[in-house]
Amino acid sequence: MSTKSLTTHQILPLTMAEVWDFFSSPRNLNEITPNDMTFVITSNVPEKMYEGLMITYKVSPFLKIPMNWVTEITHIREPFNFVDEQRIGPYRMWHHEHHFREVPGGVEMTDILHYNVGMGFIGRLASWLFVDRKVKSIFAFREQKLKEMFPEKA
Repeated sequence: MSTKSLTTHQILPLTMAEVWDFFSSPRNLNEITPNDMTFVITSNVPEKMYEGLMITYKVSPFLKIPMNWVTEITHIREPFNFVDEQRIGPYRMWHHEHHFREVPGGVEMTDILHYNVGMGFIGRLASWLFVDRKVKSIFAFREQKLKEMFPEKA
């Protein structure tokens, strides 16, 4: 099995309450997803997530091919962390942990992602050729977008 991991850190100049308010709303996910993924939530989502929440999307992560993606919010420890896991989608496995902790100047957000493309040799090749870069670019886009949305306070 060829499971990959990616860990990112970002300081947001916000309070824990503001960070949790933003990230606990599934409706905000579209704002921090690159436009080229044509990301659309297709299920009715509540204002705030809860454990067991299933969210369905249409997304085009690779070669503009639209796919169904279903994630489940599996763990929540408000306001410190939550986990989403893919149930149906392009990966054999997708486990995304979101962690938040107060630090001087705001809140440190840490994302820990474990993913596996699956499909044996073809999946490993696809991962090497473009999937790993795409995953990194999604998180780089999100970091930049969050900087624009929540600029440093003077």
